[in-house]
Amino acid sequence: MNTDPLAALGFTENETKIYVGILQKGRVSPANLAKTTGLNRTTVYSVAKVLLKKGIIAEDLAGPTAYLVARPPQDLRELVAQEEREIAEKKRNVESAIEQLDQLAQEAGVNIPKVVFIAEHELDRYLYRQTPTWVASLSSRDGVWWGFQDPSLVATYQEWIDWYWKKYGKEPNLSLNLLTSQGQVEDTMRTKGYDKRKVKFWSKAQDFTSTTWVVGDYVIMIYTRKSPHYLVEIHDAAMAQNMRELFKGIWASV
Repeated sequence: MNTDPLAALGFTENETKIYVGILQKGRVSPANLAKTTGLNRTTVYSVAKVLLKKGIIAEDLAGPTAYLVARPPQDLRELVAQEEREIAEKKRNVESAIEQLDQLAQEAGVNIPKVVFIAEHELDRYLYRQTPTWVASLSSRDGVWWGFQDPSLVATYQEWIDWYWKKYGKEPNLSLNLLTSQGQVEDTMRTKGYDKRKVKFWSKAQDFTSTTWVVGDYVIMIYTRKSPHYLVEIHDAAMAQNMRELFKGIWASV
């Protein structure tokens, strides 16, 4: 038998020997199992306790001799189910801890920025997943998506941009004011009719090589000029407010 799948589930070599030995016999005493596996009785008893705890074997104590009984191999699924329950419980505990610690920090008047780094292989999916959060934060402020943008971002994530404007373009209080470098990509964008997407070319900045957005209480920096692409998101109301004021001033002067 190929025991690699059991090893991948965390079974030790002795656990695999004893589990397979019980399955092959169906019902076997620890003494008999020690003979067939070549392990001493102490090891058999101790490993059997682990397998009993995992719920993949049972113990028959009805007679004078205790027997180890095989459960259906399908019960192995319970190992994964148990891990899923434990992970779900950990997630609940993490969220509870975050909520309480955030409240503690707020009561103490401490501002703790939340920083997220997203690598290239996760970036496209993250844009779609996080956009509703950004939009909610944007709506709680002035409704304007501020910043500057490397034209390569538009070329690379065109599908996400089109999705955004189709989904949120009719929202009455949302718009976008971005500075960018000269490039043919904006000529194409103007043909799409995204009226609330306003872009200005800033002559004092010849070449933006990355992108920075201020979206509500978020500051988002993205590098797309060449691989590897990445995104850094900072959730900090104070930082976002100051950068928003900066971009407002620049926008008005261009």
